[in-house]
Amino acid sequence: MKYVIVLGDGMADYPIEEIGNETVIEHANTPTLDAMAKESEVGLVLTVPEGMSPGSDTANLSVIGYDPKKYYSGRSPLEALSIGVDMKVTDIAFRCNIVTVSEEEAAYESKTIIDHSSSEISTEDAAVLLKAVSDVLEKEYAGYKFYVGTSYRHLTIWDKGEVLPLTPPHDILGKTIGEYLPEDKVLYDMMKKSYEILANHPINIERKKQGLNPANSIWFWGAGTRPALSDFEEKNGKRGVMISAVDLLKGIAVGAGMTNIDVEGANGGLRTNYEGKAMAACKALCEDGYDFAYIHVEAPDEMGHQGSLERKLLAVEYLDEKVIKPVKETLEKAGEDFRMLVLPDHPTPICIRTHVGEPVPFLLYDSTDKKTSELLYNEKDAKKSGIYIENGYKMIDHLFEK
Repeated sequence: MKYVIVLGDGMADYPIEEIGNETVIEHANTPTLDAMAKESEVGLVLTVPEGMSPGSDTANLSVIGYDPKKYYSGRSPLEALSIGVDMKVTDIAFRCNIVTVSEEEAAYESKTIIDHSSSEISTEDAAVLLKAVSDVLEKEYAGYKFYVGTSYRHLTIWDKGEVLPLTPPHDILGKTIGEYLPEDKVLYDMMKKSYEILANHPINIERKKQGLNPANSIWFWGAGTRPALSDFEEKNGKRGVMISAVDLLKGIAVGAGMTNIDVEGANGGLRTNYEGKAMAACKALCEDGYDFAYIHVEAPDEMGHQGSLERKLLAVEYLDEKVIKPVKETLEKAGEDFRMLVLPDHPTPICIRTHVGEPVPFLLYDSTDKKTSELLYNEKDAKKSGIYIENGYKMIDHLFEK
């Protein structure tokens, strides 16, 4: 038996008046999911424990079978594992986003967060900008090191630092940043100085000419200490691969002893290489002897943060057409028995453009045990099913039939 999780990051949503009070999943054209739902178990699962922040870190830890209340030590340390940073016990990791803030106001504190992803900036451009920042800040502020990640998502390590409360930039889109800046003077000063370095950088001048948002400030958040996850294969008896463009997911895989598979053209955006991810999973399962594949697609979450209904619908439709369908068909053609779990990690409702910690719909398909159901895969039908898994970290046991 082969096992697959297809995770559409943030694809759950609230009913939207513009599309007849349907959710994005409900309204999207998803013929493969519709057909599978008729033969699957559909229900709700709570991936974010009560009292914890509804981030992709806590939620994905749950989905992959790790209780966040036991294993979570911060988001950025997981990303550090992916980047290859060997954190010391005394190190503190921060996510260092390259964001877009408004340019009209003279005072940095009066600026507004325009875009947490700087128009989904390429890793190549972001690396140049981060180097411009780190060349200055690492000389002026001892004990801080900057590391390039993917797209707008980067890393800062603070030697002998402390975990501080910091606000995710995607939680304050459109808001004035003053009251959300770090209380720590060094972090505050570095963010302010980064704007002075980046505002008129040649890359940003060119980006504005192209109608793209300038990547004109760094933003610290997601502080944490070195993580310690138990080995996935020892825990579950399954050899697993992770297929994601996002350092957070890659870091979870590194910490869990899973294999990361990098797919060319996978970038975490709407135009990511969906087909490449699907085929990488199939090769791992059908040819390379792996038992389990976790296919993570970031695009629905990014479109939710952008507040774009049209693009979020597209992201869900691409997931159905370019990932779920080819994986299902390839495993069937190969004669493999398989169980596939489809779900988001958390909702990212378009109306608020950030995460919430509410239960999400799941679909569990078993090629050897097809159900008979009238339900479709969406939030409303999942609730109607009456199936509810309160501890999200136990969902993987349900997948593996433990």
